[in-house]
Amino acid sequence: MKLVVVSAGLSVPSSTRLLGDRLAAVAAPAATAPEPAPADVRVIELRDLAVEIAHTFTNGFPAPALAEAFDAVAAADGLIVVTPVFSASYSGLFKSFFDALSVTDENALTGKPVLIAATGGTARHSLVLDHALRPLFAYLKAVVVPTGVYAASEDWGAEGLDERIERAAGELAALMAGLSTARPLPRRDSFEQVTPFEQRLAALRPTA
Repeated sequence: MKLVVVSAGLSVPSSTRLLGDRLAAVAAPAATAPEPAPADVRVIELRDLAVEIAHTFTNGFPAPALAEAFDAVAAADGLIVVTPVFSASYSGLFKSFFDALSVTDENALTGKPVLIAATGGTARHSLVLDHALRPLFAYLKAVVVPTGVYAASEDWGAEGLDERIERAAGELAALMAGLSTARPLPRRDSFEQVTPFEQRLAALRPTA
């Protein structure tokens, strides 16, 4: 079982990388339970590949280090992607990596379980998960887990972040293990109960 973390953090140390590590620390053991050995975790730091990513768009092919990162993503059983928020969206480096990947192999993420996560300075940017990241990976034909994780500066050490990490990582692990996270729809007592719309409309008509 292979789990790959793609981190677009730029600073050292990086809160983006820290969030990715914490998600992987929960998902890796859960993905192989009850086996004693956790999943094999690989972390790809995009800042180390920034120049090669840029050259890919001008040369038309990835350099060896970037090609190896692409191969790792394509071969992964699950993916954790984490980006800092820039201008209310994912970073340009983050988007460029997946643009270059899709040019190299347009089906690299097809059907692959992906956990989306982001970091930012304020909680007001938390909608980046649903407005930017989720549509991107849906377009790339990945299977995005229901729970995304956003960590603002005030979330570190505060109540709530650990619970979101546990839930999202558990959903990713379930998909990696081939289990369904879908919940059954509520059962209806009868399908024969029809709302009498014509009678209700007739009752609303003005009388002569």
